[in-house]
Amino acid sequence: MKWFMNSKIHKAIVTEARLDYEGSITIDRKLMDLVNLEKGEKVLVVDNTNGNRLETYVIPGGKGEICMNGAAAHLIKKGDEIIIMGFILSNKTPEQKIILTDKENKFVKFL
Repeated sequence: MKWFMNSKIHKAIVTEARLDYEGSITIDRKLMDLVNLEKGEKVLVVDNTNGNRLETYVIPGGKGEICMNGAAAHLIKKGDEIIIMGFILSNKTPEQKIILTDKENKFVKFL
């Protein structure tokens, strides 16, 4: 068994960072559906703006929403460009779902 990247949202923009939340990342539900991310799923978040990386779990959000919650808001701020990746443990390479978003977190295309 190996870990494979299964899901990726590329170049999303953080719309909000809330310290007063218990922790997680809120992601537009439509984007989640396009890459098969599930509520509560563990993800790796990479900040293209400052180089920070962290693991957290997913909460479904509204249109265009990408929000860093809790302590993660210290590392990834509103306006930062990020990559969100989900992984799967498998015996074979999965069919990856990778999307590119625009500056308003709208789906642009599959990569």
